[in-house]
Amino acid sequence: MALADPRQHNLALDNIQQTGTPPLRPLAIFFYYRLMLATLLGILYFSKTGPTLLGHTNPKLFALVVIVYFGLVIASGLLLYAARPLSINQQTFLMVLVDICAITLLMHASGGISSGLGMLLAVSIATGSLITRGVYASLEAAMASIFILSEQVYAHLNQTFETTSYTQAGLLGTLFFAIAILAQVMARQLKSSEALATQRQLDLANMEQLNDYVIQHMLTGIIVVDTHSTIRLMNESAWYLLGMPEVGTGSPLEQACHKLAAQLSEWDQATHPTPEPFRPITGGRELTAGFSMLGENNKGGAVIFLEDTATVTQQAQQMKLASLGRLTASIAHEIRNPLGAISHAEQLLKESPDIPTADRRLIDIISTNTRRVNEIIENILQLSRRGRSLPKEFLLKPWLEQFISELARTLNLPEGVLTLQIDPDSTLIRTDPSQFRQVFVILCENSIKHFDREREALSIQISGGITRESGGPFVDIIDNGPGIAPEHVRQMFEPFFTTRNAGTGLGLYIAKELCEANRLGLDYIAVPGGGSCFRITFPGRGNQPVR
Repeated sequence: MALADPRQHNLALDNIQQTGTPPLRPLAIFFYYRLMLATLLGILYFSKTGPTLLGHTNPKLFALVVIVYFGLVIASGLLLYAARPLSINQQTFLMVLVDICAITLLMHASGGISSGLGMLLAVSIATGSLITRGVYASLEAAMASIFILSEQVYAHLNQTFETTSYTQAGLLGTLFFAIAILAQVMARQLKSSEALATQRQLDLANMEQLNDYVIQHMLTGIIVVDTHSTIRLMNESAWYLLGMPEVGTGSPLEQACHKLAAQLSEWDQATHPTPEPFRPITGGRELTAGFSMLGENNKGGAVIFLEDTATVTQQAQQMKLASLGRLTASIAHEIRNPLGAISHAEQLLKESPDIPTADRRLIDIISTNTRRVNEIIENILQLSRRGRSLPKEFLLKPWLEQFISELARTLNLPEGVLTLQIDPDSTLIRTDPSQFRQVFVILCENSIKHFDREREALSIQISGGITRESGGPFVDIIDNGPGIAPEHVRQMFEPFFTTRNAGTGLGLYIAKELCEANRLGLDYIAVPGGGSCFRITFPGRGNQPVR
């Protein structure tokens, strides 16, 4: 974004003040005034409908001057709109000079100062003084005064009129100087006001560009709609969070997201319910919306704020991990030491030949539970020590093929237990490979632990590709186990929640935390007929080849 530079603007103003080149519009207005004046004088004189004083002293001179004056006005107009060889100051001075000569001659041909035509010079002097600067304005007033006095002297020497009006000529000349001085003062004030207005306009333009830049680059999605729920503004974050819909300014909000439009409608009905999180498209991000009404009496539209719940959760997670880190330091010292002593005592008891067979069962219980407590501690330490995610782009299918091969060897799984299907093969994802691997290990081990081997053979199918709704990649881990009871689905990702006596209740919680740290979605989908499906969804489009 390039903002206008105030220094360049000030330099331009200085150049205008030094060269005396104001905008062309005032000079064009002056030209049209002169054209109208010359045309009107010609029509009034030649049609004989005007006052009888026009040209009554010297009709031939009046007619000749009107024709020449009209021609010179036309010529000045052509010079004004052509490639100007003269500066605007020079053109203005020539226009005023032509007016002084023409109006003085017309005044002389009409009976002198008593005709009143000399007052027309006041308009030309005032306009010229407003447009031009400095010496030009004073020179124009001086020339007009000299021409008026010269006309009186000429009329007196040739006895053109019965009486002369030196006093009126002097007063008229004084009036010209007064008009020139006042016009100069007004011109300075107008230029100062114009410079201030231009500077304010520049500041407003800069502020508008800055506001637009900030809005477009905010992580929070911003949508502005009018009273008819028509989109007037949508920043990039909002467009991306809504799944990149094919809408723009002027489109209905309903077309961008039906669920968001419904929430806005409920809010607009003055019920103001608490907005529920929603997914704009299947497999998209979970969003929360906030609304703020605009205008008087909240009748001017609304501003909609969209937040990615994963981002908010990630921020809360960072605070939670900071507290958990301090807690685990205490756990490692306060619990592990006595736990180690209990485990050591259990091993010594096992080696003792004097322990009855019935009591060995109690020793096994001690051993099992010490291992379970140690596993919980290890999981908590692992969660709190987890570093920042380092996302990378890689192809999904080759990575999963290698993972399945390594996992089958590590867990001694029979061939055919793990199957893979990715379509298209070029599906591209962006995440932290090590943390992504940890999520897969947790989910696959969870399927193995909860599987009833007496019922049938274990089968874990890993499938993935690109969702049609959001255009983003997804991966499903589907098993043929017993599934998760509907009453447990809402609690399954909570820490320490487990349905197995030997479980720690931290596996799915850690997997969920790792996914949210990488801005991925992890959801459970019930499989008809039994089994579980955990779906991992990725933001963005993932069917592009690796660059």
